[in-house]
Amino acid sequence: MIDAGALDVAWEQLTALRSPVVDRPLFPGAVLLCGVEDEIVAHRAAGFALCYADQEGTPLPEQERIATSADTIFDLASISKLFTSLVIMGLVESGCVELDRRVIDYLPEFAAADKQAVTVRQLLVHTSGFPAEIPLWRLYTTPRSRIRGALEAELVAPPGTTYCYSDLNLITLGELAARITGHGLDRLVADRICRPLGLTDTGYRPDPALRHRIAATEFQQLPDRGMVHGQVHDENAWSLDGVAGHAGVFSTAADLARLARAIIDRELLGDAAASEMITNQTAGFPGHDHGLGFELNQSWYMGELAGPHTIGHTGYTGTSLVIDLERRAYVILLTNRVHPNRGWGSVNPARVLAADGLARTLSGR
Repeated sequence: MIDAGALDVAWEQLTALRSPVVDRPLFPGAVLLCGVEDEIVAHRAAGFALCYADQEGTPLPEQERIATSADTIFDLASISKLFTSLVIMGLVESGCVELDRRVIDYLPEFAAADKQAVTVRQLLVHTSGFPAEIPLWRLYTTPRSRIRGALEAELVAPPGTTYCYSDLNLITLGELAARITGHGLDRLVADRICRPLGLTDTGYRPDPALRHRIAATEFQQLPDRGMVHGQVHDENAWSLDGVAGHAGVFSTAADLARLARAIIDRELLGDAAASEMITNQTAGFPGHDHGLGFELNQSWYMGELAGPHTIGHTGYTGTSLVIDLERRAYVILLTNRVHPNRGWGSVNPARVLAADGLARTLSGR
């Protein structure tokens, strides 16, 4: 039995964090799950999945609030990119997609704005030259026109010359997977990841009947959505009917723990494809270590766990997944830090506290 004393301290510290902007907690609710091998060493929940009525933070009446529980479902935001990357690497493994083939060979309209040279690999590692984002939800009027707008978007740098983390890369890959297979990304994620691993609370567009288990996110005024609760927070993903390569997946800490163990044990992919996902592909861009899907060695959220064999990803809504491959350990922190206002502060201090707590637990400190 592992002594989780360091995690107890980390949990107390991270749940006590306050916003530097307003006199409120840094985030309303949180779930922490840490595991080593098949042992869960911590699984804690605190705070509220829903507690504010508006963007200013007016508290809801007590009877209308929803407490966070161990099985609260969170909007994963950009952790969704890992699911898309796993789908793409499965298609690579089956021979349907080639990593160093040009994207235009699969999506001819991608040739617009002189993007003929961009490869699938460059999309996966964010070296395509795409800008960080564009407001598809505002510039176009339908899901189909928004996808076309993403595929036809202009580059801001020649392919392979710079690292720029961009949602457009994964939006393109999600469309590529759908085009190749004839199935939507939601079905591909369900069939290739969720069903094989038994992830019963993971997927896009959660059933409205589950709303009482879902963490609310932001009160949005532009676009005018009010309190976003049970729908994807990301505006572009929302405008694509909730299914996109960069955002849209909802999940629980327990389901993500199952995914982490599957990544450690290479259950979803063979050795070659799995190794590509966790091997640094961006050595030419120091500080931006990136495999084909996973980020590597990012101390700004991996804390003392950071190293060349530690992988993970974060999500804008306040989520993070970190996996220490050498020690077969993982830490999952899920918060709804954008509820009710994205401007109340970064959740990175909490992410580091959680990762440090697991690192110290593993080292016996």
